[in-house]
Amino acid sequence: MSNFTIREVTTAAEARLFITMAPQFYTNDPNYVRPLDQDIAKVFDPNQNKILKDAPCARFLLFSESHCVGRIAVFINPREAHKQVQPTGGMGFFECVNNREAAHMLFDTARDWLKERGMEAMDGPVNLGERIRFWGLMVEGFVPPVYGLSYNPPYYRDLIESYGFENYHEQYCFEMTVSDQLSPSFYKRHERLKADPAYRAEHIRKKDLIKYARDFATIYNEAWAGHGGGKQISEEQVIREFKTMKTVMDERLSWFVYHNNRPVAFWINLPEINEIFKHFNGRLGLWQKLRFLYMKWKGTCTLMYGVAFGVVPEYQGKGVESFMIIESEPVIRYAGYNGIEIQWIHEKNPKMLRVIQFLQARKKRTLVTYRYLFDRSKPFERHPTF
Repeated sequence: MSNFTIREVTTAAEARLFITMAPQFYTNDPNYVRPLDQDIAKVFDPNQNKILKDAPCARFLLFSESHCVGRIAVFINPREAHKQVQPTGGMGFFECVNNREAAHMLFDTARDWLKERGMEAMDGPVNLGERIRFWGLMVEGFVPPVYGLSYNPPYYRDLIESYGFENYHEQYCFEMTVSDQLSPSFYKRHERLKADPAYRAEHIRKKDLIKYARDFATIYNEAWAGHGGGKQISEEQVIREFKTMKTVMDERLSWFVYHNNRPVAFWINLPEINEIFKHFNGRLGLWQKLRFLYMKWKGTCTLMYGVAFGVVPEYQGKGVESFMIIESEPVIRYAGYNGIEIQWIHEKNPKMLRVIQFLQARKKRTLVTYRYLFDRSKPFERHPTF
């Protein structure tokens, strides 16, 4: 008989334990960077995560006697669940002792919860929110994670795959250094557009943040809406996101290209703030905020990571990417950054993979999003190509 018991999170103390129980699995892992407690808490706060207004969600804790040895969150995103062949929910924020029985109890609990609400499959580990945050299981590249990136012990792969989850799709992260020599074709394309006064590249100015947020929404909706299941993004949504990023943003790292004053491309990067947060052990109180500002001013962050990259379709293939990257390089180098991680490139996105190949970036990490079909007799199909 199992000595494990499962309890749903219903109290403030249990919600706190859901966050604080995780570091026990990383005691001997020098690469682990504890996520900020507040970043996990706000995923489950209806006042901060508007998706929760319509999204059923639950959290569960696993105990061995009185010691908490596992956790899992389970949810249904109504905006996504019924777009699949099988209505699909999600599980995430999985942490567990290295024990298949324990892990499978958590997965059974998630499965049963979703089945009771009409779902026929579950994806995981995923997040009830942004796909670049807490999404996927790391299976390759166990080095310190950048801010918001999933990180887990290697044995989680066995726990998940032994249950019957199958690889639905993979996401890759690539790296480059600022000193990497780009191919000569980059410079030729740059020279061609540089000679055309209709084109200009500029980095964000925080004083005009709302303007750039609106330009981002314009480019995004032209580049991705209706593509690969994409949808329109509102200016208000982008403005909120940009305001959230403002404190950590270095305006020299995010760039836009304009053609006759029309916004046609963006490249949004942020300082790799985990280089600072790794010293805070998940806390971000007043003292940590003051220390953060000092360390950021001091130049502690020498790496940056790519948040978003987009070009309006009719300008793709014209060298806009080369123009933007070459224009930004001396500014980024002067700012003291020496490396970049390009995050979350989908394995089924050939356009972005060609850009990566063109940049000659090196693969650094692989994360897997798994899917589990409740009817085990149904054929499994991987994610379609964009």
